[in-house]
Amino acid sequence: YQWLYFDAIECLPESKNVLEEDCQPSSSRYDGQVAVFGKEFQNKLGMLKYFVVGAGAIGCELLKNFAMMGIAAGSGQLTVTDMDLIEKSNLNRQFLFRPHDVQRPKSATAAKVIRRMNPNVNVVAHENRVGADTEKIYDDAFFESLDGVANALDNVEARIYMDRRCVYYRKPLLESGTLGTKGNTQVVVPFLTESYSSSQDPPEKSIPICTLKNFPNAIEHTLQWARDNFEGLFRQSAENAAQYLNDPIFIDRTLKLPGVQPVEVLESVKQALVDERPQKFEDCVIWARNHWQEQYANQIRQLLFNFPPDQLTASGQPFWSGPKRCPKPLKFSVEDPLHLDYVFAAANLKAEVYGIPQNRNREAVAQMVQDVHVPEFTPKSGVKIAINDSQVQMANGSGNVDHDRIGQLQRELPSRDQLDNLRITPLDFEKDDDSNLHIDFIVAASNLRAANYSIPAADRHTSKLIAGKIIPAIATTTSVVAGLVGLELIKLAQGYNTLEPFKNGFVNLALPFFGFSEPIAAPKLTYYDKEWTIWDRFEVTGELTLKEFIEYFKEKHGLEITMLSQGVCMLYSFFMAPQKLQDRLNLHMSEVVRKVSKKKLEPHVKALVFELCCNDTDGNDVEVPYVRYTLPFRA
Repeated sequence: YQWLYFDAIECLPESKNVLEEDCQPSSSRYDGQVAVFGKEFQNKLGMLKYFVVGAGAIGCELLKNFAMMGIAAGSGQLTVTDMDLIEKSNLNRQFLFRPHDVQRPKSATAAKVIRRMNPNVNVVAHENRVGADTEKIYDDAFFESLDGVANALDNVEARIYMDRRCVYYRKPLLESGTLGTKGNTQVVVPFLTESYSSSQDPPEKSIPICTLKNFPNAIEHTLQWARDNFEGLFRQSAENAAQYLNDPIFIDRTLKLPGVQPVEVLESVKQALVDERPQKFEDCVIWARNHWQEQYANQIRQLLFNFPPDQLTASGQPFWSGPKRCPKPLKFSVEDPLHLDYVFAAANLKAEVYGIPQNRNREAVAQMVQDVHVPEFTPKSGVKIAINDSQVQMANGSGNVDHDRIGQLQRELPSRDQLDNLRITPLDFEKDDDSNLHIDFIVAASNLRAANYSIPAADRHTSKLIAGKIIPAIATTTSVVAGLVGLELIKLAQGYNTLEPFKNGFVNLALPFFGFSEPIAAPKLTYYDKEWTIWDRFEVTGELTLKEFIEYFKEKHGLEITMLSQGVCMLYSFFMAPQKLQDRLNLHMSEVVRKVSKKKLEPHVKALVFELCCNDTDGNDVEVPYVRYTLPFRA
């Protein structure tokens, strides 16, 4: 047996006003909580207004806990949003859902179920993604009405966005995440702690590029290579071509890219629009068959030409030894199911990119393949192949810009008028749809590569797990982190204003490990003798001209603004052209923003955020908070 001792004594009420009679049972479902915290605190929980972002594995657990605790069971409200529909694969861990709920919205279904658990809970379900495009829904009025936010998200980008919103509106954030048996919780408290974005995890270990390209020795290497192949063939090149078709300044933007990137991008566009553009499905089969030949025969023969099986290193050791497996080229056979799998999937995906009707008849594709003429290949002398990552970086970094080649590519690209009817759709890898052939392509591409290098092949299930970076979610882990979040919410509801009671949690149920630490205090910065943190800002209300705005900071705060920006737009800088500066100085700030961004202010925008670069009175650079500029006619 293994004993685990855990307490959360810091949750107990500090107030001496909680009397024994306040904690007496009253045949209420909350009697257990009332016995510890008192009736007044229970009523406070019922009045809370919380925003739960996500109704997946953690979201289900949070909503269940909140309903059981009586949060928003009085005059408060829970708002939950999730844009996803319930999938069959969700049912093992997202316990609010049942088989008959598949393809229903997660948020609405979860809200309905917790209402059954506690009919007094006031919960509103949305199906919106959180982001800049929904700020007219989750606007100033919405956030200012909240008592806090609980994240139950599955991606870092959305977490960072919600973190920024909570810092801006000065709202507590309860953050949590799981990865298999690992889990963590973080509490973000206004004016006390750092934010979620203040610290970052170390980068994941990546497979060396030269290992992927030329020297794989494990199935993980071939699967990553296959994923990169999918991205290059069906997404990146298609995106470049689509941008060329739709963006008049695409060429100008491309020519500004560093190093050899302009040539690489234009080459991919020319391939997509000229060299490898299919007109009918048979062309897709021809392309797929020739691509198979290039990947699994020609490139391997070139590699063996450069480094023969009996090659020795400078020290006299065999080149093909240790982690370097000597490859062998494959010979295509339409009778080999794996060979046909690749051509079948690649041809249909190519057709999908170009909007050509697909052909899912394997026999028909097999017949087309037999009619494809494959050119003879002869290895070439002078082809450089990198044998380590430093050589790869040197090759990428030392490339001189080939202006002649860029000019030639521009001339060879057809005009947009010639391609008026062409529609190209980049494919985003989707592992969960078995009918889209994405995993079929990955499995075939990876196992063919494995056959080149005598690496044991992986079945479809294993390939999907590795290529899709799937780490099975475990209901126990989500349950634990949601419970820890509930404890932090109790502390927030009691209004603690010091760091000591709050705890960030780190668990690994496989070890088992349970660790807790106080949140890190928000770092303090200074200008003159004023201390500030990420939670502070300058508040400016009322329309000022740019000139008045600059003078206001000089007179009120002793700060000389050297640069002023809003989002990605530079509104003012000390090195700005005199005429441009003169044109802007007498405009109101909102007009300057409209003029520079070339966009109207949305009706829901009540305030603007300005970032400042400033000098103090001695001419030294100083870091200062951002500015919240409230528009008087919209407030």
